[in-house]
Amino acid sequence: MPRWEPGARERLVAAAADLFTEQGYDATTVAQIAARAGTTKSTFFRYFPDKREVLVAGQATLSRLFAEGIADAATEATPLEAVAAGLRRASDEMGPLNRAPGPRLQAAVAANAELQERDALKRVGLAEAMAAALVRRGVPDPTAQLAAELGVLAFKRGFAEWSRPDSDSDDLAGCALRALAELRAATSSLG
Repeated sequence: MPRWEPGARERLVAAAADLFTEQGYDATTVAQIAARAGTTKSTFFRYFPDKREVLVAGQATLSRLFAEGIADAATEATPLEAVAAGLRRASDEMGPLNRAPGPRLQAAVAANAELQERDALKRVGLAEAMAAALVRRGVPDPTAQLAAELGVLAFKRGFAEWSRPDSDSDDLAGCALRALAELRAATSSLG
């Protein structure tokens, strides 16, 4: 596949997920990822500074979509209703290209401490974006932080459900919103 064909970024993510699964994160090189994706190392580095960053492909876009959804929520929306609007906005933008490598990337993260650290940083960044959007709506900081953390956890749980190979749901937003409802119910049992 010529390196100038469209979809190079998506092919790189899929190739990395495949290679991380087949031979492990540590044994996988950037050159191997680029070759599997039908690109060059230069193309890889145009999209990612290193192979670890493949895991956070799209983090900036997700943060923006969460924040836009929160900002566009109805004026009278509660903080969690605004978070739900952010989850819907971000989830609606994700499709099969995001779904396919999900389980492989999750397995790679589970098997590698360095990737677990980077994944945790990604979640922190997403929570910060959501909390900032809530604060701009006038939500007090502690409430905004808590709602944002619940939103990130709901998205993580919803994405895991949606991307499972045996999942019967084609609706990431539905999975994320169900997860948010479960988390909201769980908070009432905290006392």
